[in-house]
Amino acid sequence: MNVSADNYVVALRGVLDKVTETQTAAVAQAADMIAASLSRGGILQAFGTGHSEALTMELAGRAGGLVPTNRIALRDLVLRGGESADLLTSDKLERDPEIARKLFALCDADPRDVFVIASQSGINGSIVEFAAAVKDAGHDLIAITSRQHSEQTPSRHPSGRRLLDFADVVLDNCTPYGDSLLSLPSGGSVGAASSISSALLAQLVVAEVVRRQIDAGEVPPVYLSANVPGGDEHNHALEARYAGRIRRGA
Repeated sequence: MNVSADNYVVALRGVLDKVTETQTAAVAQAADMIAASLSRGGILQAFGTGHSEALTMELAGRAGGLVPTNRIALRDLVLRGGESADLLTSDKLERDPEIARKLFALCDADPRDVFVIASQSGINGSIVEFAAAVKDAGHDLIAITSRQHSEQTPSRHPSGRRLLDFADVVLDNCTPYGDSLLSLPSGGSVGAASSISSALLAQLVVAEVVRRQIDAGEVPPVYLSANVPGGDEHNHALEARYAGRIRRGA
């Protein structure tokens, strides 16, 4: 396709259609896992690095989303873990497997908690080692990733494994190797899609979790917008149920 806004929309629509056509079963499995965790008193722990951190913000702390969610970020190592701020200046931080266990310890996970880890490639050291830590601790793990990108790219983790190798459920964002959709005449491509298709997956899962809660006769603990009257009061009352367990990060 020639590079243009119209052609990007056409290509993106194809990705989103593929998500809705192929990921229904995986979305249902993920929703079952999360709903079961919440009904047991657990919370949803969400982790992503780079642009995939935006996906954790799609799940944790936003209007229309589930209140019992905790956002985990690499900066927690500085804000809560006592590491030097210089740590965050490294452009290789997300590739470092050694920091993942420290980060996992900081989230203070309850045995009832379920994890979602987002990564387009699923190959970087911190992501893979964090996934290993999640499974070593016995938690259910949902991955949001691109199968095509991950399966075509060598892992940067010493084990040679990828995020999807650890996941109990894999949600494929259906984006291509390299993420972008429109090829450039000089090589390369433009028009990334993973943030959009992964956000779609996140919202599909949340909708299915809430449906399960309603079917079970529960009142879903869902955020109101803080920018509508009564939003703050509603949200603070729900957050109080999970005091000390959910954080939004900085």
